[in-house]
Amino acid sequence: MTWLGHPARRGGRFVAPALLALALLAGGCATAPPPPGAPPMGTNPADPWEAFNRRMFAFNDALDEAILKPVATAYRDNVPELIRRGVDNVLQNIGDAWSAVNHLLQGKVESGLEMGARFFVNTLMGFGGLLDPATEMRLVRRSEDFGQTLGRWGAGPGPYVVWPLLGPRTVRDSFGTIVDMPFEPSRLPATETGRYATAALAVINTRTNLLSASDLLDQVALDRYVFLRDAYLQRRLDAVYDGAPPLETFDDEPDSAPRK
Repeated sequence: MTWLGHPARRGGRFVAPALLALALLAGGCATAPPPPGAPPMGTNPADPWEAFNRRMFAFNDALDEAILKPVATAYRDNVPELIRRGVDNVLQNIGDAWSAVNHLLQGKVESGLEMGARFFVNTLMGFGGLLDPATEMRLVRRSEDFGQTLGRWGAGPGPYVVWPLLGPRTVRDSFGTIVDMPFEPSRLPATETGRYATAALAVINTRTNLLSASDLLDQVALDRYVFLRDAYLQRRLDAVYDGAPPLETFDDEPDSAPRK
């Protein structure tokens, strides 16, 4: 389960993106040791800490199954959809402001100004973000975080790591999360009680949006840990390069030009 990610899309034609969004989970599904015949743990160069990561994945999974998933299910089943959509809109609108800053930090001025305009339109015309008139005005949400900004600045991802409670990250994204945290919605309330309540609501909202996708993943993944790890890494690579990552090159590929 991730508590900092974005909700998955709904609908049959968005099954693959929904499953990729589950890479932001660190235990929304059951985990297990590697299946027979799998490579030894720690041999994947992107995941040298696999033994530790699988333990953290199992811990997060147990916490999710015992607490978070039942709470999210009750929230979905008992809170009217109109209210849930309003909560989701407000939380995402707050995130749009920080996304705009990250666009600008990456040198993407046009999309940064567009995200800033989206935030102000929804804040002023959408009653603090409860409504989303910016989408009707074709101001598309393009979420960015500081981990992506570090990637655009040339920082490599580093090893994959699963943190307790926070879920999957790379080393680069772990540092990015530290910078992102002061700009989360939970930092806005003036009281400590309000901050905890907002943080809890954000967690429940994210987990609720991923309920359908996590149930689907239970049916399709043989090794959920590997599936989610690989999906997370691919999703973050796509995010850093805006969906157009560089092609992989291999040492045994012939040179494009004949040797003299």
